[in-house]
Amino acid sequence: MKPIYLDYNATTPLDPHVVDAMEPFLREHFGNPSSSHEYGQTAHEAVDRARAEVASLLGAKSSEIIFTSGGTEATNHALKGAVLPTLIGPRRAAAPHLVISTVEHPATAATCGFLERLGCRLTCVPVDRYGTVELGALEHALRQPTAVVSVMHANNEVGTLQPIREIATLAHERGALFHTDAAQSAGKVPVDVDDLGVDLLTLAGHKLYAPKGVGALYVREGVTLEPLMHGAGQEGGQRAGTENVPYMVALGAACAIAQRALPAAGTTLRQLRDRLWRLLQDGLGDDIILNGHPEERLPNTLNVSFIGYVGAELLAFVPEIAASTGSACHEGRVELSPVLRAMGVLEDVGRGAVRLSVGRFTTRGEVDRAGTLLVAAARSHARAG
Repeated sequence: MKPIYLDYNATTPLDPHVVDAMEPFLREHFGNPSSSHEYGQTAHEAVDRARAEVASLLGAKSSEIIFTSGGTEATNHALKGAVLPTLIGPRRAAAPHLVISTVEHPATAATCGFLERLGCRLTCVPVDRYGTVELGALEHALRQPTAVVSVMHANNEVGTLQPIREIATLAHERGALFHTDAAQSAGKVPVDVDDLGVDLLTLAGHKLYAPKGVGALYVREGVTLEPLMHGAGQEGGQRAGTENVPYMVALGAACAIAQRALPAAGTTLRQLRDRLWRLLQDGLGDDIILNGHPEERLPNTLNVSFIGYVGAELLAFVPEIAASTGSACHEGRVELSPVLRAMGVLEDVGRGAVRLSVGRFTTRGEVDRAGTLLVAAARSHARAG
């Protein structure tokens, strides 16, 4: 038997309907969307349809969607595209200021680190013990003139949902653009660009049951970005290069499926997640602790610490489960993830962190078996020294 897959936050399997949608564009509809003949027109219409499907999931206009190679590119484009014009050319400014949180995905943190090397100033706003951005600290950071604020919608490790609307309002009051990484939240909870008040938003296909290697960037009408890819002018001049039609079609189909499934999908995921949590609590009591916000959290994400264990070692005892950990072992040392460390999780607690994330194809039987296996492993193996 294959392991029970509880790592949906890392990547999702392809939905069979997504595979069906993209297959004709791998086999027969091979035209270049820029070509004027029938082959090109078929491809062009498919890209337009996919763009509309992505936009619909986000409550956006089709013209506000740029297809990318994934979430990392989308975030790079959002941040670099917004800031580069202030570093070069007529809009040049002295040391543009960027604000992010201390729990951002590396795609955001590393991009801002690069921009910092180019002369930007960077402020990392702290979070509380649940992983929620401290709004008072954000307000203080925004006393400086700020170009861009970027805070993820939902944390990929602990699932905590940020107060994005409030953060966007604070950013706009100070004249800053606001970007959010919604790779983890889209399809699990409602993500509407107007409700959230965002200017820029990142989407990743492989978190939405589409293939790896495709994503999208939402750019609010009126916001101007420097292109990340220069060339012939595809994607409204924002991303040059011949379009990856099959993958764009796949992302569009995935977004259409996700939109139809909401909000029922969130309810189902939450029931599975909470069932697993109850099984672990009933079996281990005080020897297991929840990481992240108890309520304001992704409906599919359960990050827990097995007290007295190292997460990776515990999972090694249960090869029947595929999941992730919140710590890493380096040369005999256990290092907490930057997210858990930023939340102030104690070393003895964080070293036992395991992320269990359910998804569209998770069954109740799998959840029950996973809970039984994890409890048995924790009871039967010696604790870490």
